[in-house]
Amino acid sequence: MLPFVLAAIALVWFAYDSGLEFAGFQRGETQRELDELHGRVSKLTDENAQLNSSLLRLQQEIKIEQGGRQETARQLKGMSEENARLQEDLSFFQNLTATRGKEGELSILRLRLERDKIPGEYRVRMLLAQSGQRVKEFTGGYQLVATFVQNGRKVTQQFPSEQSGHGQFSLNFKYYQNLEQNIRFPADAQLQNVQVRLFKQDAREPSVRQSVNLS
Repeated sequence: MLPFVLAAIALVWFAYDSGLEFAGFQRGETQRELDELHGRVSKLTDENAQLNSSLLRLQQEIKIEQGGRQETARQLKGMSEENARLQEDLSFFQNLTATRGKEGELSILRLRLERDKIPGEYRVRMLLAQSGQRVKEFTGGYQLVATFVQNGRKVTQQFPSEQSGHGQFSLNFKYYQNLEQNIRFPADAQLQNVQVRLFKQDAREPSVRQSVNLS
């Protein structure tokens, strides 16, 4: 019986395979097409990985280039501001000897009030100078008195504050001195102006007062 069973199985398999071929389904051709499709998918996957790698590299290069441009722009801006300050200093020194006034007369020049980067913070810039050629060294201090509006009320604040235990910022120079002082207020305060007061050593009343509005 075994030979007949095997022959029947072979006959059935032959009939099945012949039926597939008759229906247009050829195993060898289909397998070849599947192999080609697998090969194309593998190739496209490799190309996609290479493109992703190239894209990441280009993005990094663009970020580096943009960072370099921003740094260059920042440096150019800083150099331009520094050049403007140097031009102002040159003009000041050219006119310093021509300044007419009492020997040792104290002056506040180039007084400016500017907003800082942080809300509520401001910067006061000034140049202090003594006229004359044989002046003595100035020793004393200065105060900043700010006027601002908060919650509809006008408020006056002194720097340094009286609570700090220091009534004045110290000063010590002979011919001139550049000063920058940062001051801070509540973020909702509207700063109007700042008055600079210069005091000689041990003096209770300022010898010079000068106010500046917010630019």
